[in-house]
Amino acid sequence: MTIKVAFIGFGGVGQALAEIFIEKKKKLINAHDMEVSVVAVADLMKGSVYRPGGLEVKTVLECVRNDGSVETYPDDHQTIKGWSSIETIERCNADVIVEVTYTDVQTGEPAITHCHRAFEKGKSVITTNKGPVALAYKELTEKAEANNVFFGFEGTVMSGTPALRLPVETLAGNHIKEIKGILNGTTNFILTEMEKGMEYDKALEKAQQLGYAEADPTSDVEGYDIRYKTAILSSHVLGMPILHTDVSCEGITNLTMADVIEALEDGERWKLIARIINEGDTVKATVKPERIPIQDSLAGISGATNAIVFECDLSGPIMLTGAGAGLKETGFSLLIDLIHYKKRQTLAKI
Repeated sequence: MTIKVAFIGFGGVGQALAEIFIEKKKKLINAHDMEVSVVAVADLMKGSVYRPGGLEVKTVLECVRNDGSVETYPDDHQTIKGWSSIETIERCNADVIVEVTYTDVQTGEPAITHCHRAFEKGKSVITTNKGPVALAYKELTEKAEANNVFFGFEGTVMSGTPALRLPVETLAGNHIKEIKGILNGTTNFILTEMEKGMEYDKALEKAQQLGYAEADPTSDVEGYDIRYKTAILSSHVLGMPILHTDVSCEGITNLTMADVIEALEDGERWKLIARIINEGDTVKATVKPERIPIQDSLAGISGATNAIVFECDLSGPIMLTGAGAGLKETGFSLLIDLIHYKKRQTLAKI
């Protein structure tokens, strides 16, 4: 089966997925009977190009890296350039829109609008954007279902580590009583460095130098990034749709090296923990620094690694750990969704 794909946004994550398409082409065909045809790329800064018969992905990547634009892609009678993102979504022949724009997490835009337009045109969407899923989960999932299209967002919580699909599919049949986790690698790295004797400011500076933290680290260190992920987990895994504003939130900026060292001396560690307690008809969701015993499974998670624990009534606690960021890892999360889109299409034909 050939799946026609359009990229809306073509930054690091989009380019990583494009590279995966090249690298895994034979495996996708042999193992999944899936051939990917990239028909369009539209990016606010890099321009747009559409070719209904498919673009040469390697050439698109070369254009971006050599010229900073996809519009230097060679012209032929099929090639159309200059469309906006909305025009590309509405007018191209893609089956799946890969929505990887930079999104305002306060509004979820432009990704929310991109998803709506795609669903209205009968196109499926896969995305790694937290904003639209955290802010508009109910309306977007209902609209996707109403239009009989696929909406995949595996990479919104732990990048390529399947924190969403694993509990929904593999742990099906369990009652998940609680979800708790370390869902931000930047803050976990900072706390790990503080345990080694580094003050907060120096640890943050090191995280920025290594590329773990942005120039403006507010979303990470104040816990806002985790807050969105917590809302997504509650909505999707527990079936309890909540807004990010329903999650009480406290970051790590008030912790000192002395606090961290004192906890170690007492046999405990400070971790920035997302916690969702399933209370039956409601959930209680928090993001805050917690002192946890050294023996706790999350206490051993160091550096930029992420981890999540699902407390289940039948299987007991199930812990999943892995990279919570990284271009290739995040690109892989999109590939997971694309493979599941293909499986859904195959089942629909049976």
